[in-house]
Amino acid sequence: MLQRLIFLGILITGLSVALGFGASHAAAKVEQSSKANFEIVTVTDGLERPWGLAFLPDGRMLVTERPGRLRIVSADGSLSEPVAGVPKVAATGQGGMLDVVLDPDFADNQLIYLSFNEPGQGGSGTAVLRGKLVGQRLENPEVIFRMDPKLGGGRHFGSRLVFLPDGTLLISLGERGRQDRAQDLGNHQGTVVRINPDGSIPDDNPFKDREGAQPEIYSYGHRNVHGMFRDPETGTVWSHEYGALGGDELNILKPGANYGWPIVTHSRNYSGTIISRKTEAPGIEPPVTYWTPSISPSGMTVYRGDKFPQWQGDIFVGALTPGHLRRLEMAGDQVTSQETLLKGVGSRIRDVRTGPDGYIYVLTDSRNGRLLKLQPVS
Repeated sequence: MLQRLIFLGILITGLSVALGFGASHAAAKVEQSSKANFEIVTVTDGLERPWGLAFLPDGRMLVTERPGRLRIVSADGSLSEPVAGVPKVAATGQGGMLDVVLDPDFADNQLIYLSFNEPGQGGSGTAVLRGKLVGQRLENPEVIFRMDPKLGGGRHFGSRLVFLPDGTLLISLGERGRQDRAQDLGNHQGTVVRINPDGSIPDDNPFKDREGAQPEIYSYGHRNVHGMFRDPETGTVWSHEYGALGGDELNILKPGANYGWPIVTHSRNYSGTIISRKTEAPGIEPPVTYWTPSISPSGMTVYRGDKFPQWQGDIFVGALTPGHLRRLEMAGDQVTSQETLLKGVGSRIRDVRTGPDGYIYVLTDSRNGRLLKLQPVS
């Protein structure tokens, strides 16, 4: 009798795996929100400090790990060995291997882009590398952008990557803890920069011909942008950034715009002292909304999939403090309500993306990080 029960258990397990209902599906948790019920499925775990996520056309996914690795996750959740050919990173403080994005013409050229903290003279700084993904290695890797100057310290590297319809690439860069540099166009700190895929500078960049300005700069006055996403339906480029003690911001990114840090802010220093008494000023882009107390936003998507029609057009923001997923209900460019999801996951949310399959995917930031999928239940 015991042998028959063991055999039956093995048979059921085998059928479950064959049908795609492995251990991660069995462990799925159901959560109720005000608009949709969904289950949280673990696609894979065992990721060390995952940071960025991108989807390959064949259903596989690319995941960066901050200590310096790039992994490939198969549709069944199996995890590859680290991809060879990635750059050496300075995995110090908040730095390391950071975001990943596919070239718009990936199907033809197999090019991917990685942002990372590059060591060098003077310390380290955000850089972007381009290479051809062949099997499980990067071929012909080349650095196409380097933050200038490199600095010491382990804070505020930014590093989200977004392609625009004209083929240019946006790169977010933190101010590295040097507040006043965010208002200085002569360096890259506290900016979003825009380059061509080969690293050259677009002719229509807003500060390309201004004397003393870094020609790559697209916008400035940022503290540390960890979320950036272009809505494919409206064309709006959304970004969010950390405050210090409160004052995290959600912004609409515009070329040439100044977002105020640190001369205009809703934030205070961690000690509680005042950074600036101004929360608005002429010539400064105001935030669409801000968070006090801080939620430490990281990762962002505007939902345009077909699996959650109730969430169409909503903005989803990962939150590190405390770990959760924040849903922003939108009316045009205005936030009408907010909802906190994934409170029971028990982890900081580092990245959030809409998959090509219409599901929502999130990365949890821990030494045993997970790739989770949100899928609807009736």
